[in-house]
Amino acid sequence: MAVVVGAQVVEMYSDHEQADLSKLSMEDQWKIQHEKIHTKHRGHEAMHAEMVLILIATLVIAQIVLVQWKQRHCRSYNLVTLLQMWVVPLYFTIKLYWWRFLSTWGMFSVITSYIIFRATRKPLSVRTPRLVYKWFLLIYKLSYAVGIVGYLAIMFTMFGFNLIFRVKTEDSMDFGVILLFYGLYYGVMGRDFAEICSDYMASTIGVSNTSFLKNK
Repeated sequence: MAVVVGAQVVEMYSDHEQADLSKLSMEDQWKIQHEKIHTKHRGHEAMHAEMVLILIATLVIAQIVLVQWKQRHCRSYNLVTLLQMWVVPLYFTIKLYWWRFLSTWGMFSVITSYIIFRATRKPLSVRTPRLVYKWFLLIYKLSYAVGIVGYLAIMFTMFGFNLIFRVKTEDSMDFGVILLFYGLYYGVMGRDFAEICSDYMASTIGVSNTSFLKNK
């Protein structure tokens, strides 16, 4: 019973407050509402500042940890970052239905997996080094060409050359950004996988990685 009475009192007070506010001008009503918002969120500034400080501290510590990890355990660092860069985009590709990227990612992954399989076999086939070299050289050339085309498309769009061919700015910019991303992504992936394959083959035949790459 007391709860019901309390609720009725609160409701009557709210109705009375609304009636009083209706008598005021729009500017006064806005000032009162603004003051209520400030009163309601009072003290949140300190909480937001703490959150920003925690975020900055986390980023700094994470950067220090990553740098130390790379300096002390370079191979494990490269392997983990490469696997993340290889697998993580697959989740967003499937979730966002980027079938074009998924098709290129699938072809690259299948062929590269076969190349890695051949490079890690013992004993090493005499044809494997040439196969590895040809595949990753092809990836390098394709990614370089695609990246250059994407960069030129972005530059032409910024200077308005796309309007000469009656191409929308959004379409031209999207085309350039996509090609630039493809070139950078597969270029970095191909470089890292090439280093892994060369390390395995060099350890198999008993030479250093540097001399192996120079000979090839």
